[in-house]
Amino acid sequence: MSGNIELLSAALAAAKAEGRAALIAYLPAGFPTVDGGIEAVKAVVAGGADVVEVGLPHSDPVLDGPVIQTADDIALRGGVKIADVMRTVREAYEATGAPILVMTYWNPIDRYGIERFTAELAEAGGAGCILPDLPVQESSMWREHAEKHGLATVFVVAPSSKDERLATITAAGSGFVYAASLMGVTGTRESVGEQAQDLVRRTRATTELPVCVGLGVSNARQAAEVAVFADGVIVGSAFVKRILDAADEASGLAAVRSLAGELAEGVRKR
Repeated sequence: MSGNIELLSAALAAAKAEGRAALIAYLPAGFPTVDGGIEAVKAVVAGGADVVEVGLPHSDPVLDGPVIQTADDIALRGGVKIADVMRTVREAYEATGAPILVMTYWNPIDRYGIERFTAELAEAGGAGCILPDLPVQESSMWREHAEKHGLATVFVVAPSSKDERLATITAAGSGFVYAASLMGVTGTRESVGEQAQDLVRRTRATTELPVCVGLGVSNARQAAEVAVFADGVIVGSAFVKRILDAADEASGLAAVRSLAGELAEGVRKR
């Protein structure tokens, strides 16, 4: 079975055709439980998310801030496995029809096996992977298998990336480019600054791929600001925090669905 890279491209193109940025939500698999994580993905899509990134929890999430680290710890203590991540992708995709990617550090894939991982992700209906710590120059084997299975390979660019480096990264990627809005780890912030706008401008000069901005967006106002210059707005920590702060699972699901609705309005305001 082939993966859903074309579904991802279609979702981003549909948002562009509506004159807006796409809303991309991030949620870790296995958080607060495997079943609860699947329901959370369904809730953000019902609220208005166009695309969902499912995080593969990691014991040393160096690029993630304290909110996502806490969620990963809960998932890992709950015994989450790669099979649970695949199940999350499968059930979320079957229930929503939305493009579902996996965001993961490289080590779990390397240990699991590239061919096994890509084949299972495609079979589950996944659209691809975001690989924040895989160097492009070491990615050829991954990209070969991902392409064979119809999966996008999304690389991350940062404000520190020089123009020549941006061109190398975007030439190797597919699906979209993940533009980290600032140096540092994931988390909500008061503003998503000019660095992000400059990075999007420089990245667009190297590629036709959509450029989506993440790190720091947590509310409708920020989503609207980023939607002016980006093809997609990526929100993670704000969703995770709603679940962490909820009194119970039902109120957590209501909270993430509500936040998705607010952010979906934001990306339409521009």
